[in-house]
Amino acid sequence: MARRKKGRLVNGVLLLDKPQGLSSNAALQIVKRLYNAQKAGHTGALDPLATGMLPLCFGESTKFSQFLLDSDKGYRVIGKLGIRTDSGDSAGKVIDTKPVKVSKRQLEKELDKFRGDIMQIPSMFSALKHKGQPLYKYARKGIEIERPARPVTIFELDLIRFDNDEVELQIECSKGTYIRNIIDDLGQELGCCAHVTMLHRSFVADYPIDQMVSLQQLESDSEQGLSLDDYLLPIDSAVLHLERVTLDNESANYFSHGQSINMSSLSEGDTIRVYDQEKQFLGIAQVDDQDMLAPKRLVVTDNC
Repeated sequence: MARRKKGRLVNGVLLLDKPQGLSSNAALQIVKRLYNAQKAGHTGALDPLATGMLPLCFGESTKFSQFLLDSDKGYRVIGKLGIRTDSGDSAGKVIDTKPVKVSKRQLEKELDKFRGDIMQIPSMFSALKHKGQPLYKYARKGIEIERPARPVTIFELDLIRFDNDEVELQIECSKGTYIRNIIDDLGQELGCCAHVTMLHRSFVADYPIDQMVSLQQLESDSEQGLSLDDYLLPIDSAVLHLERVTLDNESANYFSHGQSINMSSLSEGDTIRVYDQEKQFLGIAQVDDQDMLAPKRLVVTDNC
């Protein structure tokens, strides 16, 4: 007999406003306990120093978390000039200091090098894995791993404030962009060093900022015996950018049991979100070379 899973079935996406000082996993575990949820995961780690939007996926939503990992993101960051650290932020060890002799004109000229398509070498203090271990574990042991540069795109990079030795930027970027690297590299280009002192993730994909909820609010509601489920966004909220198809009842039944459906009106290779006549989200599919809508990720429902 299979062991019964602990917790209750919870499905949906929570937009947590992560507080400073907690790792993403620590924040996830606290929220998971508050919901007494069987299954939950986050969608791309934020550093303990960072605050802001951290989508947490519960239950069936975890099947679609990759779409959030792959989505564009926005950040507000403050960099302090004149000091470089091994981690690229204020939590690291100071490894270099230099006088700051930077004009606004020089700063704006150097910032232009970071707009558009750029190549970036991931930080040794990132969560990228090497031989099954995150790079930051090697970094803490003083081990340097060679990392190839990776292409990323900076869609927008706006100078919000330049005040002596502080630079504040608003950045919108593609997946896999390390904001600490931008600040560190900027310091190198300016010849004065730099590191991150504040980092706030302002958005992920098209998720509504006003629906973020703080850990403090969740804990307060839980103590009062209030339901936390009202904060959850629907399972399909991670894939609303995909084209939508609604199946008739017979086709929906076949699809929900893993069978492909003929769909000649769609283009080969398209990834589609699929619904039944009652507007229930069934999962995502891809159109194959036989014009068939082939299931890729299915939502397990009571009537499957």
